[in-house]
Amino acid sequence: MYDLSGKTILVTGASKGIGAEIARTLGGAGAHVIAHYHSDRSGAMSACGAIRDARKLLLEADFSKLDDVESLWDAASGWRGRVDAVINNAAIMTWNGGIDQPLASWDETWQRTLHINVLAPARLMRRAVKHFTARGGGIIVTISSWTAQKGVTNPDNIAYGASKAAIHNATQTIARAYARKGVLAYVVAPGVVRTRLSEQFAATQGGESAITESLAMKEWVPPTEIAEIAAYLASGQVRHLSGATLDVNGASYIR
Repeated sequence: MYDLSGKTILVTGASKGIGAEIARTLGGAGAHVIAHYHSDRSGAMSACGAIRDARKLLLEADFSKLDDVESLWDAASGWRGRVDAVINNAAIMTWNGGIDQPLASWDETWQRTLHINVLAPARLMRRAVKHFTARGGGIIVTISSWTAQKGVTNPDNIAYGASKAAIHNATQTIARAYARKGVLAYVVAPGVVRTRLSEQFAATQGGESAITESLAMKEWVPPTEIAEIAAYLASGQVRHLSGATLDVNGASYIR
C-alpha cells in the first residue's frame, strides 16, 4: 500500500509499546528510521533490529530537558540532511496526580507531564515546521489518545488527559496554519492499546477483564494497527486528510 524508501522519519519514544512497533513498521516499509529513546537503548535496538545499520539511527534524549529536544532535532536533521516526517509518540502517564493527592504531588505531576507530553513535542514540532517550510513540505503525526476528547476514567491521570488534548490541538493548529506551505499534520487517537502503559492503567480500574468487558469489540487495539496507520500517513499519500483525527478504538467511542 505504501513505500517509504528514501524517506527519513523520526519516531519519538521508540523503545517500547506503540513507538517500537512504529519503528519496526517504518523500517519494514523501507524508511530510514531515527529512533528516539530515553535510557532504554536496548529497547530501541530491539525495535530496529531488522533494519539495516545504514537505515537506522538511535538517539537518546530526555524530554524533561528542552535542550535535549533541540539536540535531538539537530542530530536527526543532520544525519541525512533532512527529515521528511516526525511521529510524535513519546509520553508519560503517572498515577499520583489526583485531586485528593497532596498539593506537592499534584504540582509535580502536572509539571512533569506537561513538560514531557506537551512542551517537548511542541518544541520538536516547532523545529520540524521550520525545516519543512524551508524544504517545501513535510509530515507530522501525533499519537494522542481518546482521553483528549472524552477525559480520563481515573482522575489520578487528569494531567495526562489534559496534556494529550493540548498537543492534539497544537497539531491541528499547525495543520491549518501551514497547509499552504506543504506541511501535513495528523492526529491518531487510540483507545485501549495492548501496551505496558495500558496494562498498568487497567490495574487501577479493576483489572484487564473489566476494561475488556467495557469495549465494543471486547478486545484491545493491537499496536501494529496504530503503526500501520502512522506509516501510511507518513507516506504522504493522503494529503487532504491533513488536520484529521483518526479514532482507533474498535467502535468503543464514536463521536
